[in-house]
Amino acid sequence: MAIIKEEIDGTKIKNQIKSSNIKSTEYDTETKDLVVEFNNGVKYKYDGVPHQVYTRLRLAESQGKFFKTKIEKM
Repeated sequence: MAIIKEEIDGTKIKNQIKSSNIKSTEYDTETKDLVVEFNNGVKYKYDGVPHQVYTRLRLAESQGKFFKTKIEKM
């Protein structure tokens, strides 16, 4: 697991991630929106990501691989 730091702020869960591709994630448990910041500084918002999928991302051995196969094309 490559989560360096986790912070919960209201309905948002923010994670700093040690990955070759992903710098951080921010998930809103109310709107189900996921914002992913990549190491190159680009941010993308993914709408309607189920909480179960986000939880699996957080617990994945490799967040980058999980993101690539399960979330990127949502």
